[in-house]
Amino acid sequence: MPSAEPNERAPHAGTGASYAAAGVDIEAGDRAVELMKEWVKKTKRPEVLGGLGGFAGLFDASALKRYERPLLASATDGVGTKVDLARKMGVYDTIGHDLVGMVVDDLVVCGAEPLFMTDYICVGKVHPERVAAIVKGIAEGCVLAGCALVGGETAEHPGLLGPDDFDVAGAGTGVVEYDQLLGADRIREGDAVIAMASSGLHSNGYSLVRHVVFDRAGMSLDQHVEEFGRTLGEELLEPTKIYSLDCLALTRTTEVHGFSHITGGGLANNLARVIPDHLHATVDRSTWTPGAVFDLVGRAGNVERLELEKTLNMGVGMMAIVPEASADVALQTLADRGVDAWVAGEIVGRGDHRDGAELTGDYAK
Repeated sequence: MPSAEPNERAPHAGTGASYAAAGVDIEAGDRAVELMKEWVKKTKRPEVLGGLGGFAGLFDASALKRYERPLLASATDGVGTKVDLARKMGVYDTIGHDLVGMVVDDLVVCGAEPLFMTDYICVGKVHPERVAAIVKGIAEGCVLAGCALVGGETAEHPGLLGPDDFDVAGAGTGVVEYDQLLGADRIREGDAVIAMASSGLHSNGYSLVRHVVFDRAGMSLDQHVEEFGRTLGEELLEPTKIYSLDCLALTRTTEVHGFSHITGGGLANNLARVIPDHLHATVDRSTWTPGAVFDLVGRAGNVERLELEKTLNMGVGMMAIVPEASADVALQTLADRGVDAWVAGEIVGRGDHRDGAELTGDYAK
């Protein structure tokens, strides 16, 4: 909050209170909107009407007439405590990728094409260039996801957040044809489980990671880590990979029975969410080697493997479940799109298995 002269604080001085004196800078907010306009414009789809400045974003729903029975899908999410690392490093133009990835890749799990997103940015004090950088990252993420950024809100909360503190959240809407809806009812025994590599930690488990690397290991963000070939901060801030267009490409080139977005709760728990009660997914750890950051967290915090696996993605950000006969085409499609993917497991009968999915074997060295 700006400092006040004594006569500004004195009730008898005759000077009224103001929003600015309370810590909210409307002019700074307006400046932030002007700076972000060029980035939001880059996300525009043909169905989007108008631009920034209205009270609501507009999307022409007549575009859905080509669907026989369109289903709208919605999702909302945030980035969690990863925002604290962005703040400490002074890097604000990547955290938006994380936000978009968390939202649109939940949408695509049911086969939905992401159409548009809105965002909410809460700050202790509006720094226009900083807010614009955050929106730039969100806009770039939307371009990677093929969706529009149709609106958002920047809220200034002095007294509740420090001047440099911020948080982000977003909501997205997608559409899928009813008879193309993906889900547990499509999964069949004998299906192949295809893993798609993550870019790193993505946006989950940072409360554990921060506790381990800072509190227990005493590391610093600017510390160079040989296994990473860069600083710890650069590794931890690596943006979430966005898979939505890759997954949609799979649905166009081959038969797909389901997807699973690997976020909080880890690989087995998220995969189990799309497996029907009478089936079970087995994933062989020996088919891949988790990145160095997962090993560092495990070693530095003496974290048991099960705890790591139920908290972090362990190198897999998305999984596709396809008929065994479709696996080669699926892998080629992903390879053509630059996605590192492999057959990691299969769908089997439930038998004596109590859970919907499990990891077996040991990770490749």
